[in-house]
Amino acid sequence: MDPPEILQKKLYFLLEQLQNMARDLPPKYQMRLPYELLSSLANCLLNDTVFEIVKGLLEIQHVTEQHLYQQRLQFLNTKKLEEHEVLNLYSSDSVKKVEELRKLMLKQKEELKQFDMSLVLQLDQKVADQQQVLEQAGVPGFYVTKNVVEIKVQMHLLDFMLRLSKMTLPS
Repeated sequence: MDPPEILQKKLYFLLEQLQNMARDLPPKYQMRLPYELLSSLANCLLNDTVFEIVKGLLEIQHVTEQHLYQQRLQFLNTKKLEEHEVLNLYSSDSVKKVEELRKLMLKQKEELKQFDMSLVLQLDQKVADQQQVLEQAGVPGFYVTKNVVEIKVQMHLLDFMLRLSKMTLPS
């Protein structure tokens, strides 16, 4: 356990860094990061567990994004195979080949749109899960929301915490 003077030094350091980072943001985000929020966040970050939670969430996010990307590549690959099947099936009849390819392309376009929508919904759910974990951990500024501006503010706060986690705190 750190003595009170060291905790005080760490708190001032964290708050100063958070204020500097917030100052670099566009005004529409700066105004959503009042001193009270930054001060509460700095206080919360005195507990290293929060940094560990943020790093863990980032790792999970990277794995999830990679997994979804691989799923999309597989999906696109199966669509290419479908195209080759049509090309082979109607190799002797170019009129029929063009007609079937056109139908297939329209069908695939809709299927891809549906597939991408499902990926977006999975990413949205991952965001909500992260918000909930951080809210339950008592991290100021985090709560479940679908508001784009509020999510962007939370993304900036996450970025701040990741940057702070790489800094050497006063001791």
